[in-house]
Amino acid sequence: MTDTTALPVRPASFDELTALIGKELGPTDWHDVTQERVNAFADATGDHQWIHIDPERAAASPLGGTIAHGLYSLSLGPALSATLLRFDGFAHRLNYGYNKVRFPAPVPVGSRIRMRATIQSAEQVGGGIQVTMSQVVEREGSDKPVVVSESVARVVEAG
Repeated sequence: MTDTTALPVRPASFDELTALIGKELGPTDWHDVTQERVNAFADATGDHQWIHIDPERAAASPLGGTIAHGLYSLSLGPALSATLLRFDGFAHRLNYGYNKVRFPAPVPVGSRIRMRATIQSAEQVGGGIQVTMSQVVEREGSDKPVVVSESVARVVEAG
């Protein structure tokens, strides 16, 4: 059986994946949300809305400062989840997408965020295994999550 106390968890078979269903993994280490990272994300995506990149203007807004893009926080999902769960016992893994995504609360620049994940299902599908995972990103000092998503991955057993 896969040890869920040592992170990242490294299942290597369908049975080991199904044994993880319903078990919370995490949290990850904290990730610092800096203005430099938010600006780099804005440059990479072309989303230069002032609430993300103009600290002076954002300071006068009801939010009191710049906030990270919701998609910035979501885009950290693969990297953060890889610190919780690794599929290196499989031939390969592909991000298949998301079933649901919500951004319940903003992420002010200067915040720290981290993730908890729970495997919801692992199903045999043509060519591999489809893994659905709940990912909840929380902000330090807040009771409300900043991202709640249901990610879907496909893995192929080695051999």
